[in-house]
Amino acid sequence: MDTVFIVTALIVIAALAFDFINGFHDTANAIATAVSTKALKPRHAIILAATMNFVGAMTFTGVAKTITKDIVDPFTLHNGQIVILAALLSAIIWNLLTWYYGIPSSSSHAIIGSIAGAAIAAAGFASLNYSGFLKIIEALLLSPVIAFVAGYIIYGIFKIVFKNNNLAKTNRNFRFFQIGTAALQAFTHGTNDAQKAMGIITMALIANGYQSDQEIQHWVQFSCALAMGLGTSVGGWKIIKTVGGKIMKIRPINGVAADLTGAIVIFGATFIHLPVSTTHVISSSILGVGASHRVKGVKWGTAQRMLVTWVITLPISAALAALCYYILNIFL
Repeated sequence: MDTVFIVTALIVIAALAFDFINGFHDTANAIATAVSTKALKPRHAIILAATMNFVGAMTFTGVAKTITKDIVDPFTLHNGQIVILAALLSAIIWNLLTWYYGIPSSSSHAIIGSIAGAAIAAAGFASLNYSGFLKIIEALLLSPVIAFVAGYIIYGIFKIVFKNNNLAKTNRNFRFFQIGTAALQAFTHGTNDAQKAMGIITMALIANGYQSDQEIQHWVQFSCALAMGLGTSVGGWKIIKTVGGKIMKIRPINGVAADLTGAIVIFGATFIHLPVSTTHVISSSILGVGASHRVKGVKWGTAQRMLVTWVITLPISAALAALCYYILNIFL
């Protein structure tokens, strides 16, 4: 059997595995606040998130096209099939490690850092498409800052509007609204995160000569959406515990403000075709809401540990991908 076909098939399987892992790794982010406030039972929250992730993933392809062309050029990528397979293996390993230890790290940072690291290992720094790559890095860096500020402002508005309302009644009402905001956040997660695997599979199809343009094929979109939805259905309770409880004590009104903030920022990025980290955006939204509610109520130690993980993910995943590339290059 043709070696190129076998490697391409391995890449597709690895990309779907990455999407599946991304689903259960990042499910926590979309539904953590709703579970924490008891707006939704865990089982119901996961079913809702899985469904909305699938729907979101089937709706857009702009981010996938950005992943396909803006980090490296798939038409000229040296040893492309090994580069892409190494990147996927690296991102999967990092995602599983951080999931195991309950650390809400970024799947986006992991896969983008891995693609860059494997490409550099194959053909040096000149292999990167610097204009597109830096644009993606800017989006990854700015989106959590925007989410923090937006969360602070949105919750500040809530405090003014509902300051004279009965607290218990307000929280009961917001617990109902939180079902909708959790669904919205899961939808926006699907519109951005599932597209990363779509872009990688398309990159592999181009690099291996199975496709001559950057359009996302329907079977690629459907399979990635399904993998994300199935992964979401598995859940990620360790990360739910961190995001939903260890940053701050979340009440329904806090949860709605954080969910709305996260959904707005993520969908804004999807609309302009930029990949962002849903983990960073949602966690930063909660931090912004918490700071607006009561600065001392935020567990900044947890936030600091999360920040350290975010910072180290790009270089570690790049180095891990380079190592995977050298190993795979020996055998393939």
